[in-house]
Amino acid sequence: MADTALLVMDVQNAIVNRFSTDTDYLPRVRRGIDAARAAGLPVFFVRVGFRPGFPEVSPNNASFSAIRDRGGFSAADIEIHPALGAGADDVIVTKRRISAFTGSDLGVLLRAHDIRHLVLAGISTSGVVLSTLREAADLDYRLTVLSDGCLDADEEVHRVLLTKVFARQAAVTTVDEWVAGL
Repeated sequence: MADTALLVMDVQNAIVNRFSTDTDYLPRVRRGIDAARAAGLPVFFVRVGFRPGFPEVSPNNASFSAIRDRGGFSAADIEIHPALGAGADDVIVTKRRISAFTGSDLGVLLRAHDIRHLVLAGISTSGVVLSTLREAADLDYRLTVLSDGCLDADEEVHRVLLTKVFARQAAVTTVDEWVAGL
């Protein structure tokens, strides 16, 4: 387990606020975070954010152009949701694209910690989780996805990704099952 890290992705204020209907989500993810810390596993929080003026947002990028056009994220918007208790020993990575790897120093940080196994949780399943899983698989990481540690606006897309797509490249389990195995 020394080569394992928990990645909690895009669970920042601006994104969590769009998914407020699942009131058990944050406590469930927090159980996973607390268990990872208790087992001595590093926790990496990944958030999406942009520099003032959005120099990294291309007009060709429909998703991020829309965020830019709405005024972007405030400093409070990109903070990790307080219910997750980001601590001083946790690493916070800011990315500039959908994948946690693209436009960030995540790869450098994982190599510095000799991490070879990533446990993924985040919002959204069809966004950051999918993009990060596919890139991590191409980088030869061993992968676990916490099925109930992920959320998506479309429940059918969430289900199909977990059962048909992710299961081909990762172990898919629940937070409680993962915690029990630590």
